[in-house]
Amino acid sequence: MTAETISAPPSSANKTPAPRRPLFRRRSAIPGFGLTLGVTLTILSLIVLIPLSAVAIKASALSPAQFVAAAFSERAMAAYRLTFGAAFVAAVINGVFGVLTTWALVRYEFPGKAVVNALVDLPFALPTAVAGIALATLYAPNGWVGQYLTPLGIKAAYNPVGVTIALIFIGLPFVVRTLEPVMRDLSADVEEAAASLGAGRFATIGRIILPALGPAWLTGFALAFARGVGEYGSVIFIAGNMPYKSEIAPLLIIIQLEQFEYANAAAIALVMLGVSFLMLLVINAIQAWSRRFV
Repeated sequence: MTAETISAPPSSANKTPAPRRPLFRRRSAIPGFGLTLGVTLTILSLIVLIPLSAVAIKASALSPAQFVAAAFSERAMAAYRLTFGAAFVAAVINGVFGVLTTWALVRYEFPGKAVVNALVDLPFALPTAVAGIALATLYAPNGWVGQYLTPLGIKAAYNPVGVTIALIFIGLPFVVRTLEPVMRDLSADVEEAAASLGAGRFATIGRIILPALGPAWLTGFALAFARGVGEYGSVIFIAGNMPYKSEIAPLLIIIQLEQFEYANAAAIALVMLGVSFLMLLVINAIQAWSRRFV
């Protein structure tokens, strides 16, 4: 055997072809990727994509001038301002009190804790119409709470304040239940270490606790905001439903449908859908950015 034969590279015919690597997924010991992906896409198409596409198709029956007249009328703009503004204010308030509620439920033991924990979930189980009637009964001028607010010049029902109260009621569980598992994983040892290094309470909260809760807080905020934008049943009983004052956008859509103005209703729904998508996109982008520093 010559040196040339020894140094010669092996023939390509003797090589075993390398297995092809999947382009879109990793190999798994559990089969069924194709089936589960197909079921997922089918369900999302039937429940989400097709209905939303139908809204856009129905709104496309309008000419551009008709679409602008229906979707951006003075009445519709007033409804948008109330719907998105009240949902945003309620989500911020729930964000503040949701952190405090979660902290009390996770960090402390006290009598009646199980009852308080169950009450947090009550808006999930309570029918929205029942919640609206209960809130209207409480905060009406002659209600149990409203009768004490009226002499002070505070009108908590049948105006935008009532809308915000209803959205706070239905949005609080989203923030609490989103923060709860993250706060349970946040060990108290980290707080004790910060205190041993000389950090005060506010420094510990601002530099350790709140940054760790940031992504989960934004998720709870987004869920509460999205629920508030689409809420109908609990709001109409306490809002007053006065055009240009206390009329929400979902109610305006219902009014258009009752008048058989289906294209106009779809135009208003399409604007709400676009704004909701935009705000959720911004919140998700902030979440992705904040995770880089946690």
